Amino acid sequence: MSDDQHTQQDPLQQYPHPDQQAEQELEHPGLESEMKPLPDYGEDTYRGSGRLEGRAAIITGGDSGIGRAVALAFAREGADVLISYLAEEESDARETAQMVEAAGKKAVRMPGDIGDEAQCQRLVEQAISEFGRIDILVNNAAYQMYREGIQSISAEELEHTYRTNVFSMFYLCKAALAHMQPGSSIINTCSVEAYQPQPMLLDYASTKAAIVNFTKGLAMEVAQQGIRVNVVAPGPVWTPLIPATMPAEQVSQFGEQESPMGRAAQPAELAPAYVFLASQESSYVNGETLGVTGGTPLP
Repeated sequence: MSDDQHTQQDPLQQYPHPDQQAEQELEHPGLESEMKPLPDYGEDTYRGSGRLEGRAAIITGGDSGIGRAVALAFAREGADVLISYLAEEESDARETAQMVEAAGKKAVRMPGDIGDEAQCQRLVEQAISEFGRIDILVNNAAYQMYREGIQSISAEELEHTYRTNVFSMFYLCKAALAHMQPGSSIINTCSVEAYQPQPMLLDYASTKAAIVNFTKGLAMEVAQQGIRVNVVAPGPVWTPLIPATMPAEQVSQFGEQESPMGRAAQPAELAPAYVFLASQESSYVNGETLGVTGGTPLP
C-alpha cells in the first residue's frame, strides 16, 4: 500500500488480485462495511492540495464505492459535499460523512430515490440551502443486476434501471444548471460496459452508452455558459455493487478477465480522475470520456 497517491509503485501489485477475494453475496444494494476485503477508498492514501478550495459538490451514490472515494478526495481538496444515497445505505453514508468532516469540510446526507424527479430537485435545493452554491455535480449512482439474458429482464426492472442511471442524471443536470456559474463542472459516470456490453448486463450496459451520448450533447449546449460536462468510464471496480449483484463464484474472480492488469480497481484509484475533471486543471476538457480501465481500450 502506498503512503499516498503520489508514491510510485507497480500497479499490478498495488492491490489484491481476484484469488485474494472471498466468494460472497450481499443483499442489494450492499453495504461497504460488509465486504471482504474492504475496498480502499483513500482514507489512508489520498492527500489533497487545495485544488477544489471553497467549492460545493453534489455526489450521487456517495455513501460507498467510487462515490465515497470521490467525496473524500473532494473534501481533502477543499470542497463541501452533499451525498445522495438509498435509505438502506445509511450506515455507509454516515461513515462517508464522518470522513468528509474529518477533512474539515461540511457534509450533508440526503437519502432517497433519485429516480424520482422531485427527489432530484430536493437535492439541488438542499445544496443551495446548505452551501449557497453548486460548483460540481457528480452523477455516479447506478443500478445493475446480473440476469441470464433479455428474457430475464422484466419491464419493471428495465424502467428502474433507466430511472436510476439515466433519468436521474437528466433531472439533476436540469435542476443544478440553473444554479451553476461559469467554471462549474458536471461529471457523469459511465462504464467500459458502454463499449463492451456483457449480455448479462444488457439493460445496465445500454444505460451507460446513453450516458456517454448525453454527456457529449449537454457539453456542447452548456459550453457557452462556461460549464464543462465530462464522463469517467471505469473498468471493473471493487465496490458493493459487485457482491450485491453478481453470483458469488464470479465475485471471487472479479477483475481477472475484465482488465489487462488482472485485477479490479479500488475506488481510491478512480477518485483522482474526478478531481481532475472538477478542477481548473481540466479547463479545456469538455465532452470527453476519461477511461480508468486498467488498460482495456475504449474507442
